[in-house]
Amino acid sequence: MRSSIRFISEGQEKEFSDFDPTMTVLQYLRLQEKRCGTKEGCAEGDCGACTVVLGEPDGDGMCYRAVNSCIQFLPTLDGKQLITVEDLEDADGMLHPVQSAMVKFDGSQCGFCTPGFVMSLYALYLNETAPSQTEIEETLAGNLCRCTGYGPIMQAARHMYAEQIANTGAKSETAFAEQLKQLRGDTGVEAEFNGRRYYAPRSADELSATLLEHPSATILAGGTDVGLWVTKQHRELETVIYIGDVRGLREIREDDGALVIGAAVTYSAALEALEDLHSDIGSMLRRLGSRQIRNLGTVGGNIANGSPIGDMPPVLIALAASISLRRGDERRELRLEDFFIDYGVQDLQPGEFVEGVRVPRIDPNAHFAVYKISKRFDQDISALCAAFNVVVRDGVIDTARICFGGMAGTPKRAQACEKALLGQAWTEKVIRRAMSALDDDYTPLSDMRASAAYRLTVAQNLLLKFFVECGEPETNTRISTGSR
Repeated sequence: MRSSIRFISEGQEKEFSDFDPTMTVLQYLRLQEKRCGTKEGCAEGDCGACTVVLGEPDGDGMCYRAVNSCIQFLPTLDGKQLITVEDLEDADGMLHPVQSAMVKFDGSQCGFCTPGFVMSLYALYLNETAPSQTEIEETLAGNLCRCTGYGPIMQAARHMYAEQIANTGAKSETAFAEQLKQLRGDTGVEAEFNGRRYYAPRSADELSATLLEHPSATILAGGTDVGLWVTKQHRELETVIYIGDVRGLREIREDDGALVIGAAVTYSAALEALEDLHSDIGSMLRRLGSRQIRNLGTVGGNIANGSPIGDMPPVLIALAASISLRRGDERRELRLEDFFIDYGVQDLQPGEFVEGVRVPRIDPNAHFAVYKISKRFDQDISALCAAFNVVVRDGVIDTARICFGGMAGTPKRAQACEKALLGQAWTEKVIRRAMSALDDDYTPLSDMRASAAYRLTVAQNLLLKFFVECGEPETNTRISTGSR
């Protein structure tokens, strides 16, 4: 392993061997490079003022994505290109079309949030040539503005393609991707800073060996949770092991009728495959976090952190998903529902890590739905999340898997409710009886997001909503009620 990180910024190769492993990219830009166009608003990945764009090789070309620099740690830039708002202006002082459009349509007032909007739109500009209104809105959902409203900014988004220019950097994408590959190399990173260690292995074997040596290390994937430990809780992480560059953990594949997702696969990378399982999953993922968050956050990280309000575990449990765990050379397969033991406690041994999740495809005869309940529609933590997977044959409920998040200390199946359904007719009378059984399944807490009574009432009503939307049993027709 090498002891330095290498990346490209301002069109130049940068190399650092003496770095704080938990310094954020935002801190690096503002405090070390004095590049203050990128702003700090919330320091937790919500407001988008800190948005930058990362470029990294994707096959023979490049992949560009907007991310929140306030929660991404500096060493994770290794082998990537960092693009900030200062980079968009060309050598002659000509504004980029995104910037020009923002000026033309009065998309900025106080200007504090503007660099973040510009960078989100810049990523869209690089990746799309004619985005729909829905895609523009999704792109901007992770950027907050309290001055102009979004009308002028969306106008700028629609008109920024009037002038097409080349991507940042004079080289072709193929040549630039090759430069970054050479910069990263095949060797991982092992560095020390004031007694604190940072590791970025390249293979699962290296990761496994490093974790055996440092079983209490903090595993870092996207940083959408771990970043807040540093920026909000001010923790000092003694040893950090970054898994974002581990070959194999970033793969998605089909295996014997199931979808296998590596632990370091981001939500953005997994979105298409998960949406292919069912459209409701895609709809939920688009509300799980902003595009910047989905570009960093990982499916495996959401599982491994064990949050009772994580949106993905209830869906995966309803789909009968299992996870692969590894410690050294030993592997074991575990039903996902058995992984969550208690609040903050998972069935994970010292030195063991989540390799991936295996998701069976939905039975063609199944009724399936996902519901996310939150105070704000976009980019909000759920008060509760529900997933229903019910197979009805000849008007009789054959199997039922129902899981809720936010109703207990862990994502938890509604076993009493399922029992009340199994072998019964697919009728409203049976459903209402099963609604009452949810009293036996959950004793939810009251907190800032919802009261216990609200959570239980909503959970019961979601079961009824699910039944109503599924339509008549003989037609198996789903009644569309629009967005959830």
